Amino acid sequence: MSLETLGFGSLAVVLIMAVVTLATRWGGVFVMSYVPIGRRVRQFIGAMSGSVLVAVLAPLAMDGDGGARLALATTATVALLLKKPLPAIAAGMVAAAVFRQF
Repeated sequence: MSLETLGFGSLAVVLIMAVVTLATRWGGVFVMSYVPIGRRVRQFIGAMSGSVLVAVLAPLAMDGDGGARLALATTATVALLLKKPLPAIAAGMVAAAVFRQF
């Protein structure tokens, strides 16, 4: 199956991706409305965000270039020192940009 990327093909791809994204988000909310939120479910949801973050960042740390590794290290250091995510993310972005500039 292939879609032509000229004309309305690109628009069709974007619309299909939007529908799939909305279906998965709304579907998750619908399914979770039937799950009783107890202590174990709360712990699972709390641990899930951290595990997804590690799953996204671990390949970047292993296969990324020097700028990516420096950005990860800078972000982690600033986050541990300041306990605020936004300055940590900004510092990581600046570190990667400066590394890649030179």
